[in-house]
Amino acid sequence: MTAKPRLSFWQIWNMSFGFLGIQFGFALQGGFMSRIFQTLGAEKDALPLLWIAAPLTGLLVQPVIGYFSDRTWHPRLGRRRPYFLAGAILSSIALVFMPHSPTLWIAAGLLWVLDASINISMEPFRALVADKLPESQRSYGFVLQTLIIGIGTWVASNLPWFITQLGVSNEAGPGVVPPSVKIAFAIGAFVFMASILVTILTTREYPPDDLERFRADKRAQGNVASEIARHVAHMPAQMRRLGMVQFFSWLAFFAMWSMATPGLTEHVFNAPAPDPAAFDMAVPAQAAAFQSANAAFQDAADLVGSYMGYYGLSSMLVALLLSFYAARFPLNRKAVHTGSLVLGGAGFLSMWWVPHPAWLIASFALVGVAWASILSMPYALLSSHVPAEKMGIYMGIFNMFIVVPQIVAATLLGPALRAFFANEAIFALVISGVSLLLAALALARVHETPDAPAPISSQAH
Repeated sequence: MTAKPRLSFWQIWNMSFGFLGIQFGFALQGGFMSRIFQTLGAEKDALPLLWIAAPLTGLLVQPVIGYFSDRTWHPRLGRRRPYFLAGAILSSIALVFMPHSPTLWIAAGLLWVLDASINISMEPFRALVADKLPESQRSYGFVLQTLIIGIGTWVASNLPWFITQLGVSNEAGPGVVPPSVKIAFAIGAFVFMASILVTILTTREYPPDDLERFRADKRAQGNVASEIARHVAHMPAQMRRLGMVQFFSWLAFFAMWSMATPGLTEHVFNAPAPDPAAFDMAVPAQAAAFQSANAAFQDAADLVGSYMGYYGLSSMLVALLLSFYAARFPLNRKAVHTGSLVLGGAGFLSMWWVPHPAWLIASFALVGVAWASILSMPYALLSSHVPAEKMGIYMGIFNMFIVVPQIVAATLLGPALRAFFANEAIFALVISGVSLLLAALALARVHETPDAPAPISSQAH
């Protein structure tokens, strides 16, 4: 295989820039879908199950997209970029229509479309880093992706709050999503499409070393399902070990995305979502009481989304520090990941006893340390253990370790809260904290591969 040249900061930045839009989609989904569901009448203990479409979609889409992207070569768009473009178009459409959903089940269906579309774009981005970068730059590449993800998380999480500060209402009638949320999702759609186009237009991919042989192998490819099953059965040992770490890591974040809004609006802000059925809207006093309770909930939900943005800001700063370090020195990825998971677990556990809502900023900042590491270190620990020509399918299979715990949480989290925690949603975040500590313990079985980048001054420009 031809040796890959070292790339400059801006080359790696441009090839990763599409993650800004992908993270806008994920942050709006993670920060505000439960708010949309509750506005449309969902009970809080039903929220995890309403989210189940997202991980189920990833379970099906990611390995299939990885399989086909390994076998794609377009003369103008290359191997991975056709999937970036298709996913961006579909995701942008879903983001525009999501907050206009008239019923709960339409919103749940659009979440399925949105998550499937995001996955079409996201999975090939992980493979692109391994495609383009030599081993010595892969930690640096994954960390730069995380820096861009952190920027997207922070900005997108604060969008509804910021739009409200500009004078757009964050209130609406029963069953109607506020205008500030609708505008935020429309902005997210634009950013998603624009950032993906930056990567597509500024990044070129390396063609297969032997294009004719590549085409012959493509014609000879077998059944998709059997090929994926065969690769699952023969996955590298490092992937299996990292799989347990990923399981507990992503169970924690799914619980946060689905339950942070009800958990924190109730436990920290004392402003739960009002049930319209409990108010007689024909009686002026009852209607006014609903409006007051709904205004308190929407204000609290704005702040929950804004405070959640601090995990994106924190992850951005951590990724920035790691990128400076990884560009110049060997990085002990296992030690970094272990410490980060422990700090994230402490952040989640602290949410149960914060004395004032503003303390959530510190809690989410600690969570952001774990988030920065989760988005980079497992992929860096894995990439040198995977054959380059199978990078797409193995990254897709590896992402199954992300979606399986989300399916488990979606089906069991609601019943667990009812059975063991008096249906208090804040305990979902306590479960998140314990789960990250278990992920740190599971990391003890993972092997560290030496990572020794050359000095940054020797990079190509």
